Amino acid sequence: MCSGSFAKCLGISLMPLSIVCVLCNILLFFPGGKSVDSEHITEEVWYFGGILGSGVLMIFPALVFLGLKNNDCCGCCGNESCGRRFAMLSSILFAAVGVAGAGYSVIVSAVAINHGPQCLFTVNGTEKLWGTPFSDGDYLSNKTFWETVCLEPAGVVSWHVSLFSVLLVMGLLQMALCAVQVVNGMLGCLCGNCCGGSAGAA
Repeated sequence: MCSGSFAKCLGISLMPLSIVCVLCNILLFFPGGKSVDSEHITEEVWYFGGILGSGVLMIFPALVFLGLKNNDCCGCCGNESCGRRFAMLSSILFAAVGVAGAGYSVIVSAVAINHGPQCLFTVNGTEKLWGTPFSDGDYLSNKTFWETVCLEPAGVVSWHVSLFSVLLVMGLLQMALCAVQVVNGMLGCLCGNCCGGSAGAA
């Protein structure tokens, strides 16, 4: 398969992943599926890992990858192969942007899962306050805490863990796809658009 065609497949794969990440980040603004005051939303949600990191920053490399197959740049001094090699080189740079964006989303998601959600909980058996009652991921292995510790919003812990877990997995997939394009782009730069084929031969 030619480098441009393979890059297009990667771009097609990145687009739905980006959409999923944006939707997950938006849903996190409604903990437990309920509307709450902005100060009661978990801090890591405001870092926009899914919207910016795995969303907006991932759109640019995805569009670049999608356009590589149809690249017909005349290149250097009329050398079409040179132009296509330059396009593959630029795709490596955009892939690096994608890795950085997805990496940011992965880090934010991991921190958020570790800290747990912000919710209403009881202190000393009487006083109720909003905060993050969990720390260091100690709640993940004990699901009984999920309903007994967090009083409101209902189901906020499972909501928080599920959506940030999706962001974490999607971010790792995006990083892997962009890393594959780095290798694919290097091969495209060295061999032209089609290694061993006439279309990209120098």
